[in-house]
Amino acid sequence: MTGSPRIFRLRPRVDGGAALPLTFPGFAGRAGRGGTARASAWRWSRAVAGVLTLAFATTAGAAEPSFAQTDLRTGNYSAVIKQATAALRATPGKTESSLLLVQALLAVGRNAEADVAMGEALERDAQNVRLRWLARDVALANGRPEEAAKRVEEIGRLVSMSRWNYRTAADLVVFGRAALLLGADPKDVLEKVFATAQKSDPKLREVYLARGELALEKHDFALAAKAFEEGLKQIPDDPDLLCGRARAYASGDREVALEALKAALMENSRHVPSLLQLADHHIDAEEYAEAAVVLDNAIGVNPTQPDAWAYRAVLAHLRNDPTVEKIARATALSSWAKNPRVDHLIGASLSQKYRFAEGAAHQRRALAADPAYLPAAAQLASDLLRLGEETEGWALAQTVHEKDDYDVEAFNLVTLRDTMKKYAVLTTDDFVVRMAAPEVAVYGPRVLALLRRAQQTLVAKYGVELARPTTVEIFADQKDFAVRTFGLPDIPGFLGVCFGRVVTANSPATSGSPTNWESVLWHEFCHVVTLQLTKNRMPRWLSEGISVYEERQASPAWGMRIDARYREMILGGDLVPVGKLSAAFLAPKTPRHLQFAYLESSLVVEFIIGRFGIDHLRGVLRDLRDGAEINAALAKNTVPLALLEKEFAAYAREQAGQLGSKLDWEKPEPGLLLPEGATELAAWEKKHADNYWLLRLRAQRLAEEQKWAEAKAPLQRLVELFPQQKGGEAAHRPLVAAWRALGDTAGELDALKKWAEVDDEAPDAYLRLMELAALEKDWPTVARNAERYLAVNPLVPTPYRYQAQASAETGDISTAVVAWRTLLQLEVPDAPDAHFQLARLLQRRGEYAEARQHTLLALEETPRFREALRLLLELKRSGADTLPPALPGSDILLPNSPPPSQP
Repeated sequence: MTGSPRIFRLRPRVDGGAALPLTFPGFAGRAGRGGTARASAWRWSRAVAGVLTLAFATTAGAAEPSFAQTDLRTGNYSAVIKQATAALRATPGKTESSLLLVQALLAVGRNAEADVAMGEALERDAQNVRLRWLARDVALANGRPEEAAKRVEEIGRLVSMSRWNYRTAADLVVFGRAALLLGADPKDVLEKVFATAQKSDPKLREVYLARGELALEKHDFALAAKAFEEGLKQIPDDPDLLCGRARAYASGDREVALEALKAALMENSRHVPSLLQLADHHIDAEEYAEAAVVLDNAIGVNPTQPDAWAYRAVLAHLRNDPTVEKIARATALSSWAKNPRVDHLIGASLSQKYRFAEGAAHQRRALAADPAYLPAAAQLASDLLRLGEETEGWALAQTVHEKDDYDVEAFNLVTLRDTMKKYAVLTTDDFVVRMAAPEVAVYGPRVLALLRRAQQTLVAKYGVELARPTTVEIFADQKDFAVRTFGLPDIPGFLGVCFGRVVTANSPATSGSPTNWESVLWHEFCHVVTLQLTKNRMPRWLSEGISVYEERQASPAWGMRIDARYREMILGGDLVPVGKLSAAFLAPKTPRHLQFAYLESSLVVEFIIGRFGIDHLRGVLRDLRDGAEINAALAKNTVPLALLEKEFAAYAREQAGQLGSKLDWEKPEPGLLLPEGATELAAWEKKHADNYWLLRLRAQRLAEEQKWAEAKAPLQRLVELFPQQKGGEAAHRPLVAAWRALGDTAGELDALKKWAEVDDEAPDAYLRLMELAALEKDWPTVARNAERYLAVNPLVPTPYRYQAQASAETGDISTAVVAWRTLLQLEVPDAPDAHFQLARLLQRRGEYAEARQHTLLALEETPRFREALRLLLELKRSGADTLPPALPGSDILLPNSPPPSQP
């Protein structure tokens, strides 16, 4: 990526002139556009400078009455209202009591009363900026956005005219918040306003809330987490800070987020922001009944809370209940008909469920209500890019970035777009494949060939008509992949992602360990099929389960299978009920539990197809497309969920029990494995012949000591009794090492073949098989393992050389020519030989002109290459005296080149 992806990188503006600190150009627009804006910027700059001059003389401000402070924090809002009202009767000018009264009234949705109380408070204390900031909330709650904006401007004027009156840290935080809404540079606000307030009063909760909310707004979740956690060190158990921490971790560490929400609700069970965040989590986990209960609790506290009703609209949409959805949305908008946040929240929640088209429609409604509402514009840009509507999506991302150059996701997207302009493009009627130009010339055609095979297999199997084309983007930089997929660069652990019509994937070049990119793309294209068949209306477990299942169907070595660890988890009680499987993807106990969720989901699919047939699975998908809930769709096409869960659990345990059925799987006590337990272990082993764990232990210890002759026996036994085991715990690799160390080529070859049959990510095995098979002139084996190797890493020359040799020896000249041509796209030290070998094959095909060109290229680097000189003479006698204008190309569209003309 050109430049660096950022997470709220605080930097000065680079629009051609130095930005004034905290400038507010005419309350709208940018500095430098007309005299009024410049004059206003100057005035605001002076105001800020004055405030900052006083920063270190600030005071902590008046403390809230202790009784109300505790009640407000713990959710005893009625007590706050009662006591604050009494306090105001006794002392009418007590501003702190007014603040508490209005906050409590807003918390329970008594917005009209809050409006009256605020009006009275402002009459008594018209100069108080904290009152005016809260008055903004009151105006918004009562559907008066123009008045809310006016309150922000009033804060600016008050500070500007009487900066000496606003010396408390609390006033400074209000000023900073107002400054942000009026267009101040966020870096200046953080460093010159909020930092000053925090230094003045480290226990002021509002400063940490302001810092965290600003970072969340800019999609900088790490910076937000830091702010909220610093606040919690000063004010432990504060529900607002805990809720902020949960929001900061919601997309990165669900376990931490849920712990924070639990703590917030322990402190205040009626804390509506925490309840709404918890409902959001339940919706993501497809725990819709639980979400409904939480929303009922939130609305019980505040019946007019628009976010709660927006979430209710989301639930109704996901349950295909348009009547309830319409009522819920109307209720959310009842106090402010053009509140853009309502449709933005509904749309963002739907997009989180991969319902991007429906989500985008709501963002457009939000923008129709308020064209300046940037969160909706940013979300719409993301939705459009995931829908494949790239022209509008990229343009909108650029617009968001221009209006807010601190929005992390927008910055990263526009930076990524500059990189992607350099990508090459392969196009057919069905596919658009974008890749880095150096890579597309090497394995781009292989990508297209794989996608065509997947299309021919899966489209017919599931009976779907796909929207055309499907876009596949393969990124040579993992950070670019993460930005395109998630908006942020530092989200590792994903090989590919499908949004419906758009697939993003990491290049094999980014993999730190062997990964079969062909199985990854097959998996993702299966998502294309099932997501489009259901209109993206399917639970995650089913989508992932079908894709993993179809990997196994495509190749006996592809996909996840039950191994020793998963066997233990299935038989040990780690199976997740089918109705809870989607939640297992959100907050797994360990990385292995996340992988287990994929495996279990695929076993559910395998069970459904085996027990009821593929037609019934297709029926489930069709019903989901028509709006049915997953439980109803399963019951209609299989059996009720409770029975399905029971039957599946029995099936999974049966499959796990059959794994290595002749092995003893009982684990020895840890003490037996210590040196002093050797005698007892020997006795235990006599009663547990062919114990999996002891065979592994003995083989491992002997291999570490390089006692290969002794290690061979337990390794052979493991492969014999558990041949399908693959990965790091399998016995195949050390058995091959044992045979090789013992000089037994026949034994090594046999072990290699068994290994390669079950492991799709074993390039070492494929390479050694090519070496040994080439010595024996077993060209079909060479060719097969070249293909296996290229499915893992197509960016190295060795497999192409073997493939070219094997293909030429078996008469497959076309494949040999392609292999040599591809090899020459890579940096190889023996390029002259590759040019010569290619020239010989082209001569055999009668393509003399191109053969002559490659011969000359060989001679260019090695002028005394005798065989090439002889070939050149032969080609001259064949009449190849002229050079073609260029080497044959493909349907690759390079950056900035016109599209190929149609025949």
